Formats: sequence, structure tokens, C-alpha cells
Amino acid sequence: MENQFERMIAGELYLAKDPELSAKFTRCQKLLDEYNRLTYEQKERKAEIRREVLGASGEHVTLVAPFRCDYGENISIGENFYANYDCIMLDVAPIEIGDNVLFGPRVGLYTAGHPIDAAVRNTGLEFGNKIKIGDNVWIGGNTVVNPGVTIGNNVVIGSGSVVTKDIPADVIALGNPCRVLRPISPEETLAWQERQADYEKEFNISL
Repeated sequence: MENQFERMIAGELYLAKDPELSAKFTRCQKLLDEYNRLTYEQKERKAEIRREVLGASGEHVTLVAPFRCDYGENISIGENFYANYDCIMLDVAPIEIGDNVLFGPRVGLYTAGHPIDAAVRNTGLEFGNKIKIGDNVWIGGNTVVNPGVTIGNNVVIGSGSVVTKDIPADVIALGNPCRVLRPISPEETLAWQERQADYEKEFNISL
């Protein structure tokens, strides 16, 4: 491969102190320093910085400050995304997030890895593995998603979980390590839809 950035994105060993990577990292950190200092009312500038930092994103994306990532350009986010305070995305490998995804406070997506052998690790060589999150996912606060994990559509991850392996669609999962607790049942889905209908009727609105 031609350069360290290509190796990094491909999940191969790379050197983070490479000048090109250092320049990309510095650019991202300067923008995020500004983003995290902006007031709540400075929404237009926040939106501009999000568009500059992220590789791709929908129109309706909220990253509550403080937010941190490594490069930003390796992150793609769909529509209607909300990340609460202290979200961290270590994007040395691609991070793909679908539509209608919610993060509680202090959720971390960590694609980064280091060699297990200390001698190799001490050279500064690193690697990363892609994280993918589907549509309609809610991840509870203080959850960590480890390198290489895929989370399916319509999933709820309980607070404080450490997700080390793939999670299938349509389930509730939790724990350290995170495991499937149970499927989301049709009866449960219907019950929540009925509660929504009651709310809309009470306030005479359609959500």
C-alpha cells in the first residue's frame, strides 16, 4: 500500500506518527477544540464544523459537546443521530452509523488496537478494525464498543456494556462482555405503539 493512511483504513499495521496522519489528526483536533468551546446558541458554526470534520453525515445530526474523535473523515453517520455528552469515536478504521441512532452519555466507539507483543507495540505500530452500527439503535450511557464489532438494526444496548462481539438485529443486549438478553417481542412493539397513539390523541398531534 502506498501510504500509512491507506494501511490504517485497511486494518493493516501502520505508524500513527507518520507526517500525513499527524497533519490530519492535528486538523481534526483544532476543529474539535473550537467545537467544544462554542456555546449552545452557536448552532450554525457547530453545524459547519461537523460538516468539516465528519466524512459523511445526514442533515439532522447532534453531537453534544464535548465530542472527540481522531480524524473524523473516517466516520459516516446517517439521519437523525444524537450523541449525548462525552462521546468518543476513535476512528483509525471506518465507523459507520445508520439512521435513527441514539447514544447515551459517555459512549465510546474504539476501532483502535495495539499489538499484544510488547516489543512490537513499543515500536509505535498500531492497527484498527471497522465498527458498524445499523438503523434504529439505542446505546445506553457508558457503553464501550470494541474494534471490529457490528451491531444490527433495531437493537438496544444496556448502559455500561462492553461490546466485544457482533450483536444481531432486533434484540436487547447488555453486560460486560455484552450478551443478548432477549429478542424484542411483537407484543412489546405493539404496546409501545399503543402508548404513542394515546399520546398523539391526548395532544392532538401526529409524530
